[in-house]
Parts: sequence; C-alpha cells; structure tokens
Amino acid sequence: MGSLSPWHWAILAVVVIVLFGAKKLPDAARSLGKSMRIFKSEIREMQSETKAEPSAIQNPTPVQSQRVEPPPAASQDHPEARPA
Repeated sequence: MGSLSPWHWAILAVVVIVLFGAKKLPDAARSLGKSMRIFKSEIREMQSETKAEPSAIQNPTPVQSQRVEPPPAASQDHPEARPA
C-alpha cells in the first residue's frame, strides 16, 4: 500500500512528460544539476571558512567602552523644571 508499483511509476512518468514536454525536461535537469553544484561549492566554502577561523572565535579581542555619565538632575531653580 505504501510503495508504488511499476505501473504507477510509468503513469507518473507519462504525466510528467505530457505536462512539461520532452524538450523542457533535459533543460530542467541541467539547470537543477548546475544549481546543486553551486550549492555544494558554497557549503564547502562556508565549512572551510569556519575551520579556518576557530582561533578568532576562541580568543576575541577585548572591547573597551567609555563610561557615559547621566545628565545632571534638573534643579528646582530652573524655569522649565516640573515638580515630580
């Protein structure tokens, strides 16, 4: 029940050929192959980058920040000061 018989595969192949046409199927397979090659090369490149940079991840450079003082509190003498 879960597997397809050879007749099911044959009918499926005929439907695909009728829908897409015999001329477009090789082009679609070719473009799919090119896409897979590009994808694999990008994955390999990402993996080689992560293997090359573990020291930078383990030994990060410290970042120094400057202390920012809060603004002085509004005094009661100031004309725009509002009571709390």
